Amino acid sequence: MAQAITVTDIRKNFGAVEALKGVSLDVAEGEKVVVIGPSGSGKSVLIRCINGLEVPDSGTVVVEGMNLSDRKVNARALARDVAMVFQSYNLIPHQTVLSNVELALTLSGVSRAERHDRAVAALQKVGLGDHVNKKPSQLSGGQMQRVAIARALINDPEILLADEPTGALDSKTSVQIMDLLTEIANDRLVIMVTHNPELAEDYA
Repeated sequence: MAQAITVTDIRKNFGAVEALKGVSLDVAEGEKVVVIGPSGSGKSVLIRCINGLEVPDSGTVVVEGMNLSDRKVNARALARDVAMVFQSYNLIPHQTVLSNVELALTLSGVSRAERHDRAVAALQKVGLGDHVNKKPSQLSGGQMQRVAIARALINDPEILLADEPTGALDSKTSVQIMDLLTEIANDRLVIMVTHNPELAEDYA
């Protein structure tokens, strides 16, 4: 299988704190991958480096052939190839569920009608087709995470990164979200970070 992600000897410090100490990682297309470790071990920093949200102090990150240390890397191309789901959902509270999902397309030059249709389709895929006009405050934690996943999927990325996607959820809802991520992983690379060894064992 072709390599989708190659991380080579990356290091990242925050002041005196060494978050990443020479991490290397190869991930092939079609794999289900979990990065596991306790809080503060650098999992989220690693995933943010793969998404281009953090820049390593040294080493290289290559995603879908794009070297993220190269300033010529097209940010829009990276955004199309890689999407991220956060533990805290990162939804805009005063906007509807539909608007929150459409937001991922606003910089893509997509027409309003197409944004609407693709957002509705993404919400239907995660089981929220009946909730498009609700606000995040009207949803459960699991439903809000499904909205965040729909927003991540709307650009049809090759790679989905999930940063502690079940960290704020109860055990029953966590299983539902993991089942959804497992289904998504059938046709794209999904990398999840977690501190929960049971989830990792069942998923990857």
